[in-house]
Amino acid sequence: MSLFQRSADSTRPAPRAKPGATPRDTRLAERRRARLRLAGAALAALAVAAGITFLAAGSRPASAADASKRELRIGATAGPYADQVRYGIKPTLEKQGYRVTIVEFSDYVQPNLALAEGALDANVFQHEVYLRRFAEDRKLRLSELIKVPTAPIGLYSRRHKSLDEVRDGATVSLPNDATNQARAIILLQQIGWVTLKPGVDPVKSSERDIGTNPHHIKLLPLEAAQLPRSLDDVDYALVNGNFALAAGLKLDEALQLEQIPSHYLNLVAVRTDDLNKPFAKDIVAAYRSPAFRQVIDTRFQGFDRPPYLRN
Repeated sequence: MSLFQRSADSTRPAPRAKPGATPRDTRLAERRRARLRLAGAALAALAVAAGITFLAAGSRPASAADASKRELRIGATAGPYADQVRYGIKPTLEKQGYRVTIVEFSDYVQPNLALAEGALDANVFQHEVYLRRFAEDRKLRLSELIKVPTAPIGLYSRRHKSLDEVRDGATVSLPNDATNQARAIILLQQIGWVTLKPGVDPVKSSERDIGTNPHHIKLLPLEAAQLPRSLDDVDYALVNGNFALAAGLKLDEALQLEQIPSHYLNLVAVRTDDLNKPFAKDIVAAYRSPAFRQVIDTRFQGFDRPPYLRN
């Protein structure tokens, strides 16, 4: 018998008392029948409520799960940018209920591919010039979320103590990717070792755009992660700040540091479609928090800061 049938049966008129039954027996029987009617009504109500709940759950929109995203995978190159997330961002996000995983990379290609494919929710390792060119070349919908404190490219040497020791034919290693090579050449121009040809946009410059090279230095383009290792084999190396620090070099050991313009400050990137998602806004808030500022003040001295951290 179903619950609904039991409830319906409980409303039938009570049978007459059997002959010979005492008044006490009759009262007990009536009480039992009353309890059965109440129990049947309660079970029927529960069944109806369960049916309504099931229908409501089945009709919930699929996007409801997106609103409760609690797991974040953030990619970063090994070194200071991964550490900024580890010490300054992850604790804040985890206090809000997120589970944060940091995925470290040793190159400048895979973090953007992983982000575009959905394997990451955000990454932090690149500046806007690199991001724009990479996204355009590969037709990816990636966008800047917020700029972050950035370690400058520096000119390092294990063979020489000053810029004045440069000799003719000195070997200088530098990044082989287009945007960071341009940064390195701009630094070489700042110290007077090269000049660019007239009309060349420094941001887009390469070794082919060098007009004068009075010391006849030999440029050796290498993958950025390999530049610290090259110090044993070259006179000077122009090393990205993150890879310099990851290799145990110190910013104040550089013979020269670049002056970073805003378009060379590193940034957090996300998929363009995620720019206004709650998790993206929470990442921005974490970078702007007093807790992050304190981490930068104590662990990342010498980094160029975006405007929101300068006051």
